[in-house]
Amino acid sequence: MKKIVVVILLVFTVSNINAQKRDIVEYKQSWDKQTVFWGYFLGINQKDYKITYQYDGSFIDVTPSMGFEVGLIGDLRLHKNINLRIEPGLSSNTKELAFTHIEGGPKDSIRDVNATYLRVPLLVKLSTDRLNNIRPYLIGGVSYDYNFSSNQDNPDDNSNGEFRMKKNNFTYEIGAGIDFYLPYFIFSPSIRGVFAINDELVRDYSSNSPWTGNVDYFGTRGIFIKFAFH
Repeated sequence: MKKIVVVILLVFTVSNINAQKRDIVEYKQSWDKQTVFWGYFLGINQKDYKITYQYDGSFIDVTPSMGFEVGLIGDLRLHKNINLRIEPGLSSNTKELAFTHIEGGPKDSIRDVNATYLRVPLLVKLSTDRLNNIRPYLIGGVSYDYNFSSNQDNPDDNSNGEFRMKKNNFTYEIGAGIDFYLPYFIFSPSIRGVFAINDELVRDYSSNSPWTGNVDYFGTRGIFIKFAFH
């Protein structure tokens, strides 16, 4: 994923620089003077879990997969280089958990975790001064994540084949991107690292559960690539 975003950014940067060398025309010159503006984003993600254990003897192997992102953007200009931003959206992904210390076949040792989150990040965007039609930035903040796929209230646990996750979660994210000022809109690709703050695991009823008994912390971490349009 990192290679993909690097190639995309290089292509747009080189194209933009070449165009500016031929004829420097600054697009959307009044755009950054707006107090409030809106947009939307599409994107992809790859998530897995950070897992720590109380003691040795068990190990969970996580197989991540690609997921998608879609949402809206609301931006409030605080300063010519500082913006407060909210990016509510949906984030979906599937992971496979292999409990390598559990015998008995896939029924007991494999769990598929499908998760669709409503994410509501509140972010601060720190931008450089504009260079013709390019403006790099850093972005970071915290997010409330509601897990629509949570089975937190399910009375069954892993002894009945149910791996349970919490509904209400919090994450922090940090990233970087570039605003490209085009004739009709602003294109803003970015790459973000997202990390859970709270433990997301709902443990089994038995403290000696082979699935959750030894888990000290279980939280999402991932890489998001977002393509925003304003």
